[in-house]
Order: sequence, then C-alpha cells, then structure tokens
Amino acid sequence: MINLEVSLVRGLEDDAKNKCFIGLCPNVKARYQLRKKAEEGASSVDELLQQGGFDKVSYWDVPQPIVVVPTKDFEDFNSRKLVFNNIMEAVKDPILNIIGVYGMPGVGKTTLVKEVVRQVKEDKLFDSVVMAVVTRTPDIKNIQDQIADTLGLTFKESSISGRASRLCQSLKKEKKILVVLDDIWAKLDLMEVGIPLGEEDQVCTILLTSRDRNVLLKDMDAKKSFSLGILTHEEAWDFFKKIAGKDVESHDLPPIAIEVAKRCGGLPVAIRTLATSLKNEPPFAWEDALQQLNRLPSSNFKGVPAAVCSSIEWSYDRLPSEEHKQTFLLCALMGHNALFGDLLMYATGLGLFHGINTVRKTRTRLLTVVSHLKASCLLVDSYSNQRFDMHELICDVAISIASKGNHVFSVRPQDVLDDWPDGDIMKSWEMISLQNANISMLPDHLKCPKLVCFEMLSEDRRVKIAAKFFKEMKNLKVLYLSGMNLSSFPSSISLLANLRTLCLTDCVLSDISLLGELKNLEILSLQLSNIEILPEEIGQLTKLKWLGLTDCPQLKRIPPGVFCKLSRLEELYMTNSFKEWEAEGHSSQQSNSSLVELKALSCLTALQIYIHNAKVIPKDFSFEKLQRYIIFIGEASNSDWDWNWSRVRDYSRTLKLSLQTSIRFLNNGVKVLLKKAENLYIDEVKGVEILLHESEVEDYFQQLKNLHIENGAMIQYIFKDNDDVHQIEFQVESLTLQGLPNLISFCSQNKGSISTSPQGTALFNQKTLFPKLNELVLNSIGIERIWPPRWFCSTQNLRTLIIEGCANLKHVLSDSMVEYLQQLEYLTISECKCIQEIISKVKITKKAFENRALICLPQLNSFKLKDLQDLIGFCHEDYTVEFPALKILEIENCPKLKGFTYKSMSNDISIDGVLFNKKILFSTQCIFPFFSPFS
Repeated sequence: MINLEVSLVRGLEDDAKNKCFIGLCPNVKARYQLRKKAEEGASSVDELLQQGGFDKVSYWDVPQPIVVVPTKDFEDFNSRKLVFNNIMEAVKDPILNIIGVYGMPGVGKTTLVKEVVRQVKEDKLFDSVVMAVVTRTPDIKNIQDQIADTLGLTFKESSISGRASRLCQSLKKEKKILVVLDDIWAKLDLMEVGIPLGEEDQVCTILLTSRDRNVLLKDMDAKKSFSLGILTHEEAWDFFKKIAGKDVESHDLPPIAIEVAKRCGGLPVAIRTLATSLKNEPPFAWEDALQQLNRLPSSNFKGVPAAVCSSIEWSYDRLPSEEHKQTFLLCALMGHNALFGDLLMYATGLGLFHGINTVRKTRTRLLTVVSHLKASCLLVDSYSNQRFDMHELICDVAISIASKGNHVFSVRPQDVLDDWPDGDIMKSWEMISLQNANISMLPDHLKCPKLVCFEMLSEDRRVKIAAKFFKEMKNLKVLYLSGMNLSSFPSSISLLANLRTLCLTDCVLSDISLLGELKNLEILSLQLSNIEILPEEIGQLTKLKWLGLTDCPQLKRIPPGVFCKLSRLEELYMTNSFKEWEAEGHSSQQSNSSLVELKALSCLTALQIYIHNAKVIPKDFSFEKLQRYIIFIGEASNSDWDWNWSRVRDYSRTLKLSLQTSIRFLNNGVKVLLKKAENLYIDEVKGVEILLHESEVEDYFQQLKNLHIENGAMIQYIFKDNDDVHQIEFQVESLTLQGLPNLISFCSQNKGSISTSPQGTALFNQKTLFPKLNELVLNSIGIERIWPPRWFCSTQNLRTLIIEGCANLKHVLSDSMVEYLQQLEYLTISECKCIQEIISKVKITKKAFENRALICLPQLNSFKLKDLQDLIGFCHEDYTVEFPALKILEIENCPKLKGFTYKSMSNDISIDGVLFNKKILFSTQCIFPFFSPFS
C-alpha cells in the first residue's frame, strides 16, 4: 500500500518541480498537494512505528561522491549522449552486475563515468556509490583505501586478506551499491579487493573502464560493454574554442586554429593540453605551432593517431624552461600517483635546479614547477595533496620523448625483460627505470658509463644484485631500490663517488656500514626497511642534507655521535621509528644517541620524531629554526588514542604531548614548538585542575588550526581567567575535548564573568571566541551546557557538531542560537543520559518569540540521535522546524521519544502521538525515504 503512496507522491513531486505561467510561477496547487501527502505519509509511518515497536529509525542517503565533476570537465557532446544514456539504463538493470566502458586513451572514459556517478547520486539509484582508480599496476591496498574512504571505513587489519574481509562485510551492509573501477588493464580479482559479487550477495553493480574490450568481456566477465569514440569535427572544434578563448575566432586566425585543432585527433585530453598552451597567443605563435606540429614525428601508440601524440609532444616543447621539461619527464617515469617527496629526492640528486643548494629552496622551486605543469594540463592532482598524477596517454608520450636517442631505458609494469639490449646501446643510457617488471635476474654488471639515475622497484625479493653490479656506473647520481633483498649488500655501491641520492625503500638490509664511503651523498632514505642499527659510518656523510628513517620500527640503536657529525642536515624523518633516545650524560657507557646531538644541527629545518620521555630533552634545547615538524612527546595513555602518524600530515607543524603535568613545566624548547604549532594534541594531564593561564594562551596558541585535549581526570578549566583580558580569540578550525569528566567550563569563572544561569554553567563564555571554528567534538566531558543563552559569537562558521558520552549535559542548544548555526551540516548527539530536548525554549516576550518561531538549519544534511535515554523531543511544539538539505537521519535507542516535538502542560510534558507532525518539514530528498524500511 505504501509503495503505491510513494508512486503517487513522486508524481506530485514532479508536478511541483514544474512551473506555471510560462515558467515564471511555482505550481502552487501541486506543492500544496505534495505537502498534504507528506503529512499523511508521516502519520502512516508513525502508526507503523507504534505497531512495530521499533527502537531505531534510520535512513542512509547515498554518501557524497568520491569525486565531484566540475562543469569544465564534462561536456554534453551529442556523440556522448547516447553512450551516457545507455550506461544509465544498464546500471539500473538488476541483471547486469558488471558493465564496461572502453575506448582509446584520452577519449574521456574517466570523465564520462564520473558524470554517471554524479547522475546516479542525483537520481538516488543506489544507497552508496564508490570509485577507485586501478591503473596499469594494481595496488590492492590503495584500491581498498579509496573505497574505504568513501564509506567512512577505517581498517584495523594490515594484511590484504584481512582488509578485504572487513571491506566485504561493510559493503554487504548496503542494500545496493555502485562500485566504479577506473582504468582496468588486466584481470582484477574483485574478491581479493573485498568487493562481493555473486548470486547470494548481489549488492554490487560494477562499472569498469578500460582501453581493451577483451579485458572487460573476457577477463572481467562484463555482461555489457559500451564503446566511447572520438569527438566529431564539430564537437572537437567547439571544445577547442571554449578552452583557447574567444580570440581564436578573430578575423585572421580561424583557418590556422582549425588545422591546429585537427592535430588533436578528436581526443579531449589532447585538445585541452594543446588549447591551453595556445590560449591568448598572437597569430604568429599559432602559425609557428602548426608548422612544428606538421614536422614533429611521433610514435603511433596502439590505437592512437600519431598526430595526437605530436600535439602532446608540442606542448612539452613549449614548456618555458629545461627545468620544466626535465621535471615533466621525471614525473612520467615515476608512474601514477607518485609522491612529491620522491620527486624532490630525484630533483635534488640530479641537481635539477642550478644555483639552488638547499632542500628547502629545491622544494619551493619544485612546487612552483609542478604547479606550472598542472596549469599546462600535463599533470593533474592525485587523491592526496602529497601526490600528483599524469594521464596515461600523456605519460606514454613523455616516456617516448625520454627514450629518444637511447637516453632512457624504461621497463614498465607487466613488461617482461627476457634479455638486455646490446652493450653498445647501454653505453648511451642516462637513466634506467625498472618498475615492477617481470625480471628473473640481473646481469653481474652493466656497462653504463653515462648513467646518472637507476631505479628498480621489485615485488620479488628473490631477484639479487651482484656485488659488482654498479662498478661501471661511475657517474650515477641517483639510486632508488625498492622491495629488494640486500642482505648481501653489493659492495660496488661504495664505488659510486658521484652518488647524491640513495633510496633503499622496503628493502631487507643487514650491514650497510660501507655507505660511509659515499662522501657526496646528500639524500639517504631507508624508509620501510628492516634496519636494526644505524652504523657509525653514517656520521662520515658530512654533506648529507636529508635522512629518512620513516617506518623503521626495528631500528633500536643509533650510536652516540652519529647525528652531531651531520652538520649540513636539513631534514630528519623518523616517524614510527627509533624511540630509544638517552638522556644527556645518562651514563659513561652510553649506547644510544641523545637529543643533545640535534643541537649541533644548525641547518635543521624539518623534523619528524618520537620522544618517548620528555625528561630526555635537554633543558637548553631549542627548536627555533624548525619550519616543518611532526613531534610526539610522551606515551599515549590508551591504545585507542595511539600515536597515529597518518592523520597529521595535512599540517606543516604538529605537536603531540602526553604531558603528565602542566604546560608551564615544559621545557622551553617545547614551548617554542607550541608557539608555532598548527596541530596540537594534549593527552594525559595529571594532577592539574587548570590546564593553562591566559598569558600562556596568548603566547602559545595563536597559530593553531586544530586543538585536541584528552584524558585529564582532574581538569576543571582549560585556562584561567585573570580578569586582565576582556576576550581571547582562538583561531582554531577544529576543537576536540575528550575524556575530561570534571570539566566545568573552557574558561574559569571569576567575579567579572557571567558564570552561571538557572540552566547551569556553560562550556564557553563571553571571554572565549572561536570565529573560525567549523568542527567541535565533545566526548565524555563533564559540562552541563555548551553555550550560555546570550553568547553566540563562536558558532557562525560551525559545520560539524559531535557530542558523545556527556553524562551531565542537559541542554544542547537554545532557540535563540539557531540563527547562528546556519552553516551546520553534521550533527550527532549520543550517549548523553540527561538530555531531554535538543533545542531549549528560552523564556522571552511573546513578540520576540513570534519573530523566531521557525527553527531552520538550512545546511544540515546529517542528523543522528543515539542512546539518549531521557530524550522526549527535538523541540517544543510551538516551533515549526525545517531541514531543507537533510539527507541522513538516524534515531536509535531513544526509548522516551514519542514525537519529534513535545508540548508542555504545567510541569508535565505530553506528546501528541505522532513522530513527525505537520510542523516538521524535510527536503523532498528526505520525505519519502522514511517509507523505505517498511515498503
């Protein structure tokens, strides 16, 4: 019966969207009928609730898409409309569980499926939509991470199979989900990733893109596939004009511009690249471009016209400097979603930027060049701000350019190297790139006298490097080895006198003491390797500027005196690594390094380090010169709040403290870090009722963007009010207070402060202002109220409010506050046993009340109420409530909740027996889903 009602109401909804009187007026009649039906539907649902005795009502809207397609990226070409419509029909078909889209590189497959994602979400065809990029070399963990991010899932497991099991369970909880896997090159085991597929768990529809139709039909068993071709001449020209600008149609340019556009072969990626390069250029530049394009020979990649490759190569030739060109080629050789940090190590080792001799200046210059390459459409953003990416076709052309004249020898993933080229050819090589290629063995040595860069990424630790392998590579400047078994360390490495960058990532290592002979080494990274001892000989690397020991948890010993010899060291990275720092003068037989050695590093500007005990920090230690840092001090008080390094990398300066005492007793060097910190975590404060004094707040907290304070059993106030300052503005964007059971207020209450009201002391008062606050998380703290009735200055930018486990909290928000919460998007309240209402009614005059009888949260899209034992309603029935943007509503285990609004009679509270009455207005996106659990 309700299904029929839903169909009827949806018809009214369509009518309501249409306008009357040639589109100038809304369809009032249809909208009135729609509202009446909504009220009747809400009553029906409430009746079902009472009959069924449900203690949980929830509706999950489709999560926000993993990508948002900007208007500029998707063009509604006629040649695409039919394919797009066919794909949309296919994803609606429950029989078609795997669907494919194929076409040549650069034709726009990714852009098309992103538009499908957008449309699917708009039409609410699936409960959830997730998207992951696969690429030529599938990284299963990376694919899992991309899907998990969309679902809000965090993996506790480290193994691929364990993560797959958790992901599979999470996906099965959804009724219907669309999984988009972009850029499939070969068979991908969906169950290995954790994507359920089968008749018994038919929850997933899979949408794939590939260059090869056979991969879709044979390897992935796609039930239907769609071909995406090139643009027509008219479409290509219109698209070219849109990017190149209006001047392209000036009186003397069109014939030349049309010929230039033809060189793009109807491929959107080539059109965007070439048109961007020529935008706002004078006519002679266009003519010159056409002449060069006609002369440029280029490899004809499989299925790609040679003219297209020539257009990309011309864009490369147009780059403003040799630095840009070399950086572009390096980016291509590094593969998909490469780390900026790796690019920086390559650039430093190769001396890419002449006249720049520090890592900091190299980073600044490299960031600028990468930005220019993105503006030229030769590079694109990746899924992380620490990475960058490149379109596959552009990458292929770049490698082709780099390989001309036998300067670069590149073996890509999935390639098989059965035999090495002729020795005379090797003599001309300047770079060798072997990325997860199928190589059974390496020769004893390579005769490559001109070689400046050798990189090898392996997934097979059985591949050995012979002792003499590097003996005829005397000019080598960069050596990058990943996934190799180097337990028998190749002795010929010590012959590389010109080596400036050495990266041994995820390698099996034993004795590496001979590295001390590499006197010109500037970059040394041992990330993810199993090193247990950093040998004394590392101290001989007096030109070292960068030392990376990240994720080396087995590193237990660094001999005293090693660091203080590295006088030029600028950046030291030891996240999730060495912890055994000794105190200065701890014993005459000191076996490990002490922090006092870092005092000798006058050039140190970047530091990532874990200091297990604050007592080992020298009293006169100074971190004044640090510009970038992640520093953890102390031991986390519980396993749930561990020293998680992965969550802090979005900030340049992060400090985590497990204090055990007050900030005032901290080392002066640590206080310097407080002054600069953007991201501050304070954990386990013992024996302190007031965490800070007002002067300390002004000194230390002025650059903070995120503040997290946790586990202070005795803390009553975060800082003390001395009545000397009228107001303090905190510039934090995110504030978390957790595990503070005796917290009374953020600021202590003196005589000059408005301290209490009949409703109890508030967390914030008029002295603490948070003008930039957009996220507030309160978990297990002892406050009774959050805001006083007449103080709202901190709330106008608030987007996320999470309140959990606050046992004393009686009042969440007042009616007078609502107008200051117009940006609120996410509201969660759970496990607060004293809360009876969410919006409190303040006693005011009748006239003032009538002016704000409407409670509207216009941006709220997620609202969750859980485990609120005394909750009787959201607000008083005198109010009309509107949630025009609400998409997710969850109500769970609120046993006293009988109606969303309540009414007062004397001291008693009564309800009208309806969960949602006519005064509760949701968006059209949220009216009907309340029927769905019972349909």
